[in-house]
Amino acid sequence: MMNLLLSQLSQGDFKRLEPYLKVTSFKQHSVLFEAEQEIKHVYFPTGAVVSLVVTLASGETVEAAMVGADGVVGASAALDGRISLSRGIVQLAGDIIICSIDGLKSTALQSPKLLSLLIRHEQTVYAQAQQSAACLAAHHVQARLCRWLLRARDLSGSDTLLFTQEYLAEMLAVQRTSVTIVAHTLQSAGLIKYARGKIQILDADGLQDGACECYSTVKRHYERLLGPAT
Repeated sequence: MMNLLLSQLSQGDFKRLEPYLKVTSFKQHSVLFEAEQEIKHVYFPTGAVVSLVVTLASGETVEAAMVGADGVVGASAALDGRISLSRGIVQLAGDIIICSIDGLKSTALQSPKLLSLLIRHEQTVYAQAQQSAACLAAHHVQARLCRWLLRARDLSGSDTLLFTQEYLAEMLAVQRTSVTIVAHTLQSAGLIKYARGKIQILDADGLQDGACECYSTVKRHYERLLGPAT
């Protein structure tokens, strides 16, 4: 799988950036950076899916945005925002292209196209964070879980997602019992099949019918700013 943001670069821009790129495999739950710490690298996922999460003083976490092969994580560091505002954690294992911050910055300064892509991508992340805040406040757990599973499916390119109920509860900022009840309801409806640590999506259209508006809103933001993600 190719990173779709990098695929939009001209051949010349990619060749200038290529010496600074290195493909690395990451395990699930690997931490790329912590909040309020300096970002050391920029990450272009190709197979992995990364969540940007905010951790509260109570230890609870809330997901602000999710990035996969459609984007980049930590690009703000190349735009002189080197202190992270959130925690970056690998949600689904896979490959990520790591890029040096200085290499990306120097290339972007020579390429208006790349600089524009980075700025517009950061707008999509900001839009996701805004939508996540509205979703948490206004939508019930079942609609939010449907939305979240669809987004993870889109970014991973797979109908099989390796998530525990504990992890889903953390990302949705709800109790595990709430996830258990909703997962059972979706399984009874034939939309998913759930076994310990693994969710198989059986009916994506049905999940979309049950998802809140935030799923399609985030997709529209991405397409408006960066073009179709597929």
